[in-house]
Amino acid sequence: MNILVTGGAGFIGRWVVKRLLGDGHRVWILDNLSNGQKENIREFEGDKNLAGVIYGDIKDIRTVERIFENRLDICYHLAASINVQDSIDDPRTTFKNDVVGTFNVLEQCRRQNTKMVFMSTCMVYDRATDEAGIAENHPTKPASPYAGSKIAGENMVLSYWHAYKLPVVVARPFNTYGPFQKSGGEGGVVAIFIKRNLEGLDLNIYGDGTQTRDFLFVEDCADFVVECGYSDKVNGEIVNAGLGTDICINDLAALIASDRDKIKHVSHIHPQSEIPRLLCNNSKAFSLLGWRPRVPLQEGIKRTTEWISLSMKSNFR
Repeated sequence: MNILVTGGAGFIGRWVVKRLLGDGHRVWILDNLSNGQKENIREFEGDKNLAGVIYGDIKDIRTVERIFENRLDICYHLAASINVQDSIDDPRTTFKNDVVGTFNVLEQCRRQNTKMVFMSTCMVYDRATDEAGIAENHPTKPASPYAGSKIAGENMVLSYWHAYKLPVVVARPFNTYGPFQKSGGEGGVVAIFIKRNLEGLDLNIYGDGTQTRDFLFVEDCADFVVECGYSDKVNGEIVNAGLGTDICINDLAALIASDRDKIKHVSHIHPQSEIPRLLCNNSKAFSLLGWRPRVPLQEGIKRTTEWISLSMKSNFR
């Protein structure tokens, strides 16, 4: 198939691209490098199935139109503003990227009848309230402009299913981590903790550390996202992906820290947007896609630590 991955030079996007290339599809990447990096996709240079890499913006309608001239079968739409704090500081940029940009891509999908897999987030949900975890019909709570923009994008995408029968899927992965995730201030907590531990620095936990997250290894996440595009069973659906177990940030830090005395608690930078508990119910993904995560948390942390350690030695990051 001919496939576009927006945000394909990003953390999760590059793993989606890797899977698609391995499956033998012709793949185009569109990325403005606001979150992605050229180094993330360097290993794909020379791959005969990589049809093109366009360093452009989804808000540029002409750029999007030109890519869709390739008669695309599937668009995996991962391009977005992804940082909660940035969305609080600058909601306009997040709205333009995650809502207006999504509309631009969605319109081209409609014109070409290209299936869209829309990358949403578990951050749209209210807290988990029981051990069954958060299923797709769980209440949403836009506690940040990032979450609000993702919900708006989801609703636009699903409206095209209802209004035009355009094949679309809303993918809601939980907290994804692994190799190629940024380990600086804008990165994920697992990568940040690992890098700071390797550097002998404090592991700073926002608040009391009792908040929990369901951590999904990036290759499991990418497989889930790709399968959403392959299967007609999830057309018009919202589908979660997560490990199915949660861990509090205090315990996560204890798993990673070489020295427990290096674990510190600091004031929360956005307490109003904190979700106390996130736990995924992934039964729908299994029943419709046959998807289950394969990498347990401790194994994922091991693989991520190895990658970050090598990256630090080679100054990759």
